[in-house]
Amino acid sequence: MMEKSPIQIYYGEGRGKTNAALGSALCAAAAGKTVFIVQFMKGKGGASGELVQRLEPDIKIFRFEKSDEYYEALSDDEKNEEKMNMRNGLNFAKKVLVTGECNLLILDEVLGLVDNGVITSEELETLLQAKTDETEIIMTGRVLGEPMRAYADEIYHIEAEKPGSC
Repeated sequence: MMEKSPIQIYYGEGRGKTNAALGSALCAAAAGKTVFIVQFMKGKGGASGELVQRLEPDIKIFRFEKSDEYYEALSDDEKNEEKMNMRNGLNFAKKVLVTGECNLLILDEVLGLVDNGVITSEELETLLQAKTDETEIIMTGRVLGEPMRAYADEIYHIEAEKPGSC
């Protein structure tokens, strides 16, 4: 009998969450697994995307937002457009889960969608319910709301003891 793949959450203020998720992606790819990364709310922080593109086809990165600016810096009209783009990203993630296209799905900064009111925690829960036992999920974000805790098999609070200046 195959063991159920976990749902992991990396959350906290500051840096390190995406890097931790990328470390898991590298380990999975080295083990011959297929990894998809869907990034949300990254703004100008697309440097990790350039790195991951070098690792295709084992690790594939998807970013549905069009703006290079951080979500908080956008005008209301731009935010509305990006909300639609981020919802397209969520729909893509749900399709990936339903079809079992990858072994590991990383939803980078997806918790920020709930925190910023782009989606509700119920909508994220619906996405997680599409998960098959064979697909592992890692979600990242700054704030972890109480409803998401019930879905997580593992939760990691990433906190810098001595933050850098970058």
